[in-house]
Amino acid sequence: MGFAKYHEDIVSRFNADNLRSTTAKSVRSAVANVPKNRQRSMDKLKDFTIASARPLPVIILADVSGSMLENGKIQSLNQAVREMLEAFRDEDDLRAEIHVGVIAFGKGEARTHVPLSPASKVAWTDLTAVGNTPMGAAFDVARQLVESKDQIPSRAYRPTIVLVSDGQPNDEWAPPLKALLASERGGKAFRMALGIGADADQAVLRDFLADPKGKIYQAQEARQIRQFFQFLTMSVTSRSRSANPNAAPQSPADEGWDV
Repeated sequence: MGFAKYHEDIVSRFNADNLRSTTAKSVRSAVANVPKNRQRSMDKLKDFTIASARPLPVIILADVSGSMLENGKIQSLNQAVREMLEAFRDEDDLRAEIHVGVIAFGKGEARTHVPLSPASKVAWTDLTAVGNTPMGAAFDVARQLVESKDQIPSRAYRPTIVLVSDGQPNDEWAPPLKALLASERGGKAFRMALGIGADADQAVLRDFLADPKGKIYQAQEARQIRQFFQFLTMSVTSRSRSANPNAAPQSPADEGWDV
């Protein structure tokens, strides 16, 4: 090969290498020069794509009046909720992410014991029982929660609201319950009720369900509290895995329960 041809080949390779280097630098420069706000938007889009599961809220209204201290009821309730949370943490579905909130009512007030949040992030602390049964106040807190778009976004699935009580309300409960059921989300929510012991007000529990065919579960023994929460866990996880989590959950087996 002649010198001219050799020189031409060297120049050609040099130009090609230089072009590749320049192109790579240009690409890196272009990426680096993307405005910060646009990069943040791209990051948010990536996060949204990854976290595509829609919230499936579960809200527990827990009676923590003084009578729950009897016969190990409050201990069984705490254990039952812990087991439910553990089961929910094991759920990993791209369609639904189970969120849990707990509203405790006793000692003249209703308070948020666990803010509504993904079950995987809930750090449970045991409930303590004292005082009377302000159930109406719990209905008010529940209504405010389910209607809050900040806490339950529009894309969330229909919530499940669970009322657990061993007594009779000591406050004005009918108007707050009516308001909860009349609210857009409160009325559409799936509702379950557990009466603990013989003193639980069956009329209030039935009004809470607002369904003539709705079943009131009763726990005559502390162990049945855990059994009820196992049913609740199966109901919610079944919804989270279904093709349509907004559909009504299948009723758990009724064996061993009284209406």
